[in-house]
Amino acid sequence: MPEWGAAPIPARLLKAGVKDMVRISDARMSGTSYGTVVLHVSPEAAVGGPLALVQDGDEIELDVVNRRLTLRVSEEQLARRRAAWTPRPPHYERGYGRLFLDHVLQAHEGVDFDFLRGKTPVRFEPSSSAGAPPQTAASRFNSATTVEEADDVMSGCPRLIELTTVR
Repeated sequence: MPEWGAAPIPARLLKAGVKDMVRISDARMSGTSYGTVVLHVSPEAAVGGPLALVQDGDEIELDVVNRRLTLRVSEEQLARRRAAWTPRPPHYERGYGRLFLDHVLQAHEGVDFDFLRGKTPVRFEPSSSAGAPPQTAASRFNSATTVEEADDVMSGCPRLIELTTVR
């Protein structure tokens, strides 16, 4: 997911008197900006998401209250555009960039590496103290006082948390 910068209003629109416009992007943003901005549209255009099908002149309805964007184009036209769409060649062929392209999930899936998703629930282990509630691996990790203790906890628990997305 690329970084979103301050996208200024195009000069031709400023000359026409436009003072603000909605900006819609599949990117992320850190810091501050101005105006109305919709970010994290997902899936991204780079993988064939909805913004990949938008063309100049298309109407897009923004319903903030219901958290919905609607591209006002017929299903038939979208099907034609989808059939004609081809992805750009990958920007990176190797290294971290390629790892990112191949394995980072989309915004609605948590923007994490796909191989870090948990497949099992957190395990509860019996406590060494009689009568004490069982400790989770996470609580043992949080109470570790040395790097070695933390590594020991982690080595036995490769998947502590399963990421879920709430819409």
